[in-house]
Parts: sequence; structure tokens; C-alpha cells
Amino acid sequence: MTTIERRSDPSATGRILRALPSWFGIEEAVLDYVDDAAVLPSYLAVRDSETVGVALVRRHFPESAELHLIAVHPQVRGTGVGSLLVAAVEDDLRADGVRLLQVKTTGESFEHDGYAQTRAFYRARGFVALEEIRGLIWDGPTLLMVKTLG
Repeated sequence: MTTIERRSDPSATGRILRALPSWFGIEEAVLDYVDDAAVLPSYLAVRDSETVGVALVRRHFPESAELHLIAVHPQVRGTGVGSLLVAAVEDDLRADGVRLLQVKTTGESFEHDGYAQTRAFYRARGFVALEEIRGLIWDGPTLLMVKTLG
């Protein structure tokens, strides 16, 4: 059984990200996310006392937030852990009056099977593509996706 805990665990965040090199293969980016995990609201998916997934949330305004990071260890991908994390984040944000949730991911014009899976994951949870922007986070395309929480 997987439970969601609202606490930070930067070391587990780093361990999970390093287990996903197709998505998080740049050590500098991993270290930035580990730093973020120490200060941003964190949601941990815990199974058998081990953290197997993490989500970080960034609040930009009282009525909007960003799913800054979500990552699930490859050994448990496809088992519903990511869905549990997204649902917990959405429930808390909704209860706090947030009406709009965004996520940024690699855009469709950058061909990558892993990011195609990521975009499909977000779409299956109700996110819609808003805009693809080059040079926002990296030199390539960043896709902004949004979801209403009303």
C-alpha cells in the first residue's frame, strides 16, 4: 500500500531523480531539485517505509500554483503512485482556494519517448496544453500545461 506524506526528503528526491536518467540526466538540475525539495511544499509517496515518489509545489499567487516536480521511481512507475501524488496535491490546493494548476514539461516538438509519456500522464489527469515556448527553462521547447481545480 502506498501512502502520501506531506514532508520533505531531499535525499530521497535525489535518489529518485538519479534513477530516472532519461528525464533527469543532468546532475546540476538534479541538485537544483534537491535544493527545492528542502524548501518547497513536498508530497512523498511511501511504500513499505521507502519513498518511491515525490511531488513539489510552487505557489505563484493565492489562486494559482505549479506542480514544480513529480517523479516516481522506475520500479513502481505505472502502479498509480503518480496519480496518488497529483490527487493529494490537487486536494490540498483546492482546499486552500487555488483555482489553476500549471505544469511545465518538455514540448512536443522535441521528440523523446519519455516526455511523450509524461505529456500523456498529464493529459490523462486533466491538464491541457496551453503554449510551447523555446528558451524558457532550457534551450529547447517547454510546454505549459494547465488544469482548473474548481
